[in-house]
Amino acid sequence: MKVAVLGAAGGIGQALSLLLKTQLPAGTDLALYDVAPVVPGVAVDLSHIPTAVKVEGFGADDLPKALKGADVVLIPAGVPRKPGMDRSDLFNINAGIVKNLVDAIADHAPEACIAIITNPVNTTVAIAAEALKAKGVYNPAKLFGVTTLDVIRAETFVAELKGLDVEEIVVPVIGGHSGTTILPLLSQVEGADFTQEEIEKLTNRIQNAGTEVVEAKAGGGSATLSMGLAAARFCLSLVDALNGEDDVYEYTYVEGDGEDARFFAQPVLIGKDGVKEILHYGDISEYETKCKTEMLDGLKADIKLGEDFVNSPA
Repeated sequence: MKVAVLGAAGGIGQALSLLLKTQLPAGTDLALYDVAPVVPGVAVDLSHIPTAVKVEGFGADDLPKALKGADVVLIPAGVPRKPGMDRSDLFNINAGIVKNLVDAIADHAPEACIAIITNPVNTTVAIAAEALKAKGVYNPAKLFGVTTLDVIRAETFVAELKGLDVEEIVVPVIGGHSGTTILPLLSQVEGADFTQEEIEKLTNRIQNAGTEVVEAKAGGGSATLSMGLAAARFCLSLVDALNGEDDVYEYTYVEGDGEDARFFAQPVLIGKDGVKEILHYGDISEYETKCKTEMLDGLKADIKLGEDFVNSPA
């Protein structure tokens, strides 16, 4: 098994790489790529950690080598949010970064599962899909938008509010990965009852948790540590599934039947070839139905922006 992290020298990339070095199965190769000149040092630093995961760093000119033979490619590369920015403000910079990296994946690791972390995920996943399609190697079962951070935030906030064991909490989160497109299904949380006021406050906090971090860091960055953990959790699930483990489920942003939007975060059964089955998210409350209806136009516009970036460049 080989896992490649593209953007490994950044805040998310380093946290993610550390977690993967300590948690990936023994014998896994971990390839770290970045245009930043510190990436060889990051790789050497991690290589001193005593686990049976081999780490190698690749600089700006070595992307093909980093990708060769990769089974999983994680893309956290890009610029972070700053105070006053929302994820859509990142589009002009990060769109081009993702497009170039995905073009390289198409050329050098076309069979790999690709997990997009770079924001705005609602849009960058569509960019990746169209770029892969243009290269003739698009497989919807192997392209994922990582929305796990919304899930772990929801689990944390619900457990704190209700005094529950966070390890036992399951909070489904559907939709997208930006603002009101993030929809926690609090009506489906077992073992917890909420007032309507609690539901609305929790929903709003989960939707704006990224801004909470950006403002708390006062210009020093966005969510890197929690995002690194979320991405690692998703990657480890993906690796388990590729290694043949049964019943691997994650909430993730994938292309499905288009009932809600072309790409939509919902429960997915992952298997040895990527997406095995996309599951429906079940019955939702009247409030959740209203929120979903109100956010779909925005989500679809985000997706179209990504499609147009590749197919109808300005």
